[in-house]
Amino acid sequence: MKDSCSSISKLLEKYFDQEVTDKERLLIEGHLQDCPACQDALSSMEAIRTLIKVPIEEAAQKEDFPWVWQKIEREIRLQEKLTWWQSLRPWLDLSPLLKKKVWIPAAATIMVLLFITAQIFFKKIPSYSGASVVEYAESETNNIMVYDLEKAKVTIIWLFEGPEEEVIPS
Repeated sequence: MKDSCSSISKLLEKYFDQEVTDKERLLIEGHLQDCPACQDALSSMEAIRTLIKVPIEEAAQKEDFPWVWQKIEREIRLQEKLTWWQSLRPWLDLSPLLKKKVWIPAAATIMVLLFITAQIFFKKIPSYSGASVVEYAESETNNIMVYDLEKAKVTIIWLFEGPEEEVIPS
């Protein structure tokens, strides 16, 4: 057998099963035109397929498959339909876990994680970010307050019309 035959023989089964790429198919077909050994190997594969295929097809024609489907349908109808709660109950059953000591480290881990995440989520964050300057100017018609945050580079200006008067409830 030539070197080209050994490389083609590896691809011949894939070619026979039609699992080769277009490039591989062209390579194999070009080789098969000139190589009687590979042609014989391909012919023997076809003969084996025929030997196997014919008895299987004959047995399938003799077999009566509708009775199999009727039996399957009967079993499906006889099977009791579960409610959604009954089908969910096995998933929620904790008794196998409680019988084993596995739940103790799992519960401890969950508690530690909850404690850590609670501290992160409920941590108090100051509303100001460092030093700030407040200036207030008052006149007969307007009052102005300037709130300047140095780190955040934010300036807030309030303008009040008229002098502030204290309202005393009567």
